[in-house]
Amino acid sequence: MKLPMIYSYLKKDLDRIEDAMTNTIRAEHPVLEDASVQLLRAGGKRIRPVFVLLSGKFGTYELPRIQTVAVALELIHMASLVHDDVIDDAELRRGKPTVKAKWDNKVAMYAGDYIFARSLEYLSKLEEPRAHQILAHTIVELCIGEVEQIRDKYRIEQHLKDYLRRIRRKTAILIAASARLGAIASGASLQHERALYRYGYYVGMSYQIIDDVLDFTASEADLGKPAGGDLLQGNMTLPALLACEDRFFKERLTQVFRNPEALDQETLQPFIQHIKDSDSIKRSLEISDRYLQKAYQELDKLPPTRDRNTLKQIARHIGKRSS
Repeated sequence: MKLPMIYSYLKKDLDRIEDAMTNTIRAEHPVLEDASVQLLRAGGKRIRPVFVLLSGKFGTYELPRIQTVAVALELIHMASLVHDDVIDDAELRRGKPTVKAKWDNKVAMYAGDYIFARSLEYLSKLEEPRAHQILAHTIVELCIGEVEQIRDKYRIEQHLKDYLRRIRRKTAILIAASARLGAIASGASLQHERALYRYGYYVGMSYQIIDDVLDFTASEADLGKPAGGDLLQGNMTLPALLACEDRFFKERLTQVFRNPEALDQETLQPFIQHIKDSDSIKRSLEISDRYLQKAYQELDKLPPTRDRNTLKQIARHIGKRSS
């Protein structure tokens, strides 16, 4: 079953969120508007708005309030992707030219800033100080995660905890905030809010680990970019870290990382193949599954509703996804 089928009963509300996002990023300047709409038109899973909507079902579900949070969170995610593509010098995202590729780095940075600003402006409709504090803290953590990723590029000597801390800040905390803020916007109980936050955190960790695995195992057509892109950028993701337990592999990778300017797809192909042939992929998936099991345990603390079941199905889908 495809992911959108799992939450198909939310389609009407998701369509309203999509319309609201389009209206929110409209700009008077044509370049700024075109650049901002570029990524929106490229689509995406919209998994964060889905988590907001589903979490909102555990309180008093009022779409205008829930929508405010969902739109703001997805726009923050989009803005971070625009900035990511500048940092990673990425030409493609979801199979389409990035903002920096179609215009340039300066336009991309300002487009990302613009989307960030519009998201915060949109969230100001929600008179809930705690929601604003949580979102501000989330953005701070997101920025720290990005800076840590830049710092750790081409650094072979890393521990597992370095990687886990990085993906917590880069990915998990925004998904956790999506689940938590949906609960807050609907006035759900503190007990349910905490369970949803932890569910989002564990799912987010699993989601990023699966993403990092797919970067090695999925096809270029599925990824919308060449496989092994993380390693090419010098990013030591979980499969690469585990593969470095092989001393010979680690020594060879250390040598090629000493000259990042000379790295290309052909040079890294033997390393990518080694990772695919080793047990690194299997062990990464096992770590991902441990996070999913914890996510299921948090769902057991929620009432047995259709929405709880949907959250469980989404977690299962994330654990099995191939693109």
